[in-house]
Amino acid sequence: MTVARTNCELAIVGGGPAGLAAAALAAELGVETVLFDEQPTPGGQVYRNIEANSRRHDALRDILGGDYAKGLALAERFRRSGAGYEPLTAIWQVSAGGKLGVSQNGKAYLTKAGRVILATGAMERPFPIPGWTLPGVMGAGAAQTLMKASGIVPDRPTIIAGSGPLTYLVAFQLLTAGAPLHGIIDTSEKGLFETGLAALPLLSSFAGDLLKGLSWIVALGKARVPFFRGRNLAAEGVSRLEAVSFDSGGRRHRLPASLLLVHEGVVPNNQITASLRCRHVWDVGQTAWHPQTDKWGATSTELIAVAGDGAGIAGARSAVHRGRLAALDAACRLGRISRTERDERALPERRAVQRENRFRAFLNSAYHPTEAVRWLADDTIACRCEEVTAGELRALISEGFTDINQLKSFSRCGMGQCQGRMCAGTVARLMSDSLKSDIESVGYYRLRLPIKPLPVAQLAELGNADRDSRPLLPVVEGDPSQRI
Repeated sequence: MTVARTNCELAIVGGGPAGLAAAALAAELGVETVLFDEQPTPGGQVYRNIEANSRRHDALRDILGGDYAKGLALAERFRRSGAGYEPLTAIWQVSAGGKLGVSQNGKAYLTKAGRVILATGAMERPFPIPGWTLPGVMGAGAAQTLMKASGIVPDRPTIIAGSGPLTYLVAFQLLTAGAPLHGIIDTSEKGLFETGLAALPLLSSFAGDLLKGLSWIVALGKARVPFFRGRNLAAEGVSRLEAVSFDSGGRRHRLPASLLLVHEGVVPNNQITASLRCRHVWDVGQTAWHPQTDKWGATSTELIAVAGDGAGIAGARSAVHRGRLAALDAACRLGRISRTERDERALPERRAVQRENRFRAFLNSAYHPTEAVRWLADDTIACRCEEVTAGELRALISEGFTDINQLKSFSRCGMGQCQGRMCAGTVARLMSDSLKSDIESVGYYRLRLPIKPLPVAQLAELGNADRDSRPLLPVVEGDPSQRI
């Protein structure tokens, strides 16, 4: 039976590194804190199933590695902190006044928080190539999630394509787990040698990270996994993936495969802040939108803060410290600590964030998502939920549909199950290319509630709805950053 929490001092959405760190510290400081999370146990995507996997005595724990194991300390501190915990719970609405729409055990209710920290993390960058909707094509991060959650490892010919550290990490983990890895297609702009030279200034501070990445590449080489530098990927097949083709070394290659794992980095999961019309900025280095925040994670909406990768990609280690900074600010605003105590406690967290930012700047430079943001052929699907192709969108743009939300209304792109998560960036880029304008001026979809799929029956049975409420969505006319 669901017992609705009708109010709390601090609501935190998301149980990954930032959310766990924020919830634990806020509760320790005496703030009545509740963490809402869709997963059954703490950890988020990075530390998915960390508690159960830490108790395993088979090879999986070693395969997932030491960085993954560090998540256990975060989960344990959160469990000890006294923070409230609502697992298996979806947040389908956050209002500017701190009201959250909650869906849990088939029931919906509203709860009111004095402050909200969004720790919704990141999602894999959509990677639209010809054939990317075929069964057998999925994200490399998704494959890793299956391994963490259920110990599932591919048992059929697998190819990994993309750029960035996760591409090689997942390849290494799958190889170690015995998956039939038939090739790696590196889509990075820079070669391994050039990337290595760029990393030399970081050697004194991040030697462990760099050597770890090098060890994965060496292990893959020793196992004689075929390696290619590739462009213009295509997934081929009739009813499912049959082969992967790409350009490399001046000719077209075609490799038979049953599973293609793609990855070109991650982008902030900013659906809630976009629905709130918080001010956002376009990050050229990360090729993605993120909410504009101050040094505590506070957004342009008074009661709302963002912690971790949802405020800009910086990695799991940084997310922990950014979560604690947001928690300190929340505790200060809610009267639990003074501003002086907040600032003093923040010093080591802020130094750690600055340190991690140096490494992130290198990653942004070395692994620009070249293939994921390339020009799309007309028959490539841009919106996979509604199966809208790039050619259909270009035709509408040429007819005069020059506003992204106008395009959404007429084509239905962004109106499917994912609520635009997978296609918003692709459609904005396509419009930017067609109109010869910058992507900031194109903006982003205007999102409608609920931000997560919700049965009508749950809404109809909503017991504590405020029937007289009015939307509070401030919009500054002429400000392109508020078009999203």
